[in-house]
Amino acid sequence: MLEEIQVVYMSVRILKFWSLIYDHNWRRYLCLSMTSILNITQFNYMFLTHESVDAKIRNAYMLVLWSNTIIRAYLLVHQKAKYEKFLKDLEYIYYEIKKDGDKYIQSLLDETNLMGKYMSRLNLFLGLLTCIGFGSYPLFANEKVLPFGSIVPGLDEYKTPFYEILYVYEMIVTPMGCCMYIPFTSLIVAFIMFAILMCKVLQYRLRNLKNPGDSNEVIKTKLIWCIKFQKTIIRYIQTVNNLTTYIFFLEFMAFGILLCALLFLLIIVDSLAEAVIVCAYITMIFAQILALYWYANELYQQTLNIAAAAYETNWFEFEIPTQKYLMLLILRAQKPCSLMVGNVHPMNLETFQSLLNVSYSYFTLLKRIYG
Repeated sequence: MLEEIQVVYMSVRILKFWSLIYDHNWRRYLCLSMTSILNITQFNYMFLTHESVDAKIRNAYMLVLWSNTIIRAYLLVHQKAKYEKFLKDLEYIYYEIKKDGDKYIQSLLDETNLMGKYMSRLNLFLGLLTCIGFGSYPLFANEKVLPFGSIVPGLDEYKTPFYEILYVYEMIVTPMGCCMYIPFTSLIVAFIMFAILMCKVLQYRLRNLKNPGDSNEVIKTKLIWCIKFQKTIIRYIQTVNNLTTYIFFLEFMAFGILLCALLFLLIIVDSLAEAVIVCAYITMIFAQILALYWYANELYQQTLNIAAAAYETNWFEFEIPTQKYLMLLILRAQKPCSLMVGNVHPMNLETFQSLLNVSYSYFTLLKRIYG
């Protein structure tokens, strides 16, 4: 039961409530249709508006954020069966690891579940703050604005009652978007955290390959299990990569644009309240993307550590055929598994730093042009 696997349960529960996974009911059509309509009006705004530069930049950020959210949701619905099968496989691996009963492995499971639960709650809290920021921004603006720039053909969006209707509509849609964007990110991070757990379990098994009194046949049986589990890890990471690589690419492109726009917006806003709200926007997207790259980098390092753990065994005491099996495991582990951004770049902290450098470079350019 997924209820026991807390690292993924909260995210799956929210996505299931909105019928983006497992269930298929009216909530899916409600959230997808309402958010898609909002996104269309945002595109209208960007093409037709004559507002100031800061308004265009802020609403360009909103447009990219909502577009990214909606694309994610449609991809999740399109690949619904693959995600459900993958979650079933994850559940099977979880209970296979747990049934061993080893205290150290149980502590790893508990630690991963706890970290996943706290991460999901933190992301939801940041999402709540961002939703409050979206709704309160018009209250502190120097002119009449909507939370998200929208133009509906034939309507004057700043006249009563159209302004009030649009404001309420956008505030209803905002929690839906939050529940589409944040649980999905938390779920992907949870997948990566579970892969890290699997690597640590394999390392532990390799370091304890030989116990006092074990015969060579027992050691060989343990080693064969480790080789099979290594193949399970490789398949698991490949599946995660196949499900998410183009989402990561979209995230990579969107984050660079969003961070650049928000940094520039931060220096041109007119009031302290607006600056605080923009800082909340930056914190939310930065926390989301950093979690992805941080754990992806940790996964890369843990797959490398498998080879080191295998070499730390008393391999020189094994029989020659067993040493050859161990050598094969080490050779495969020396080619670490890595999540990819669009199947092009490895997803690690070095790539994240490059992304920050590019964003800051474009921010500096904008500052010189408009400063």
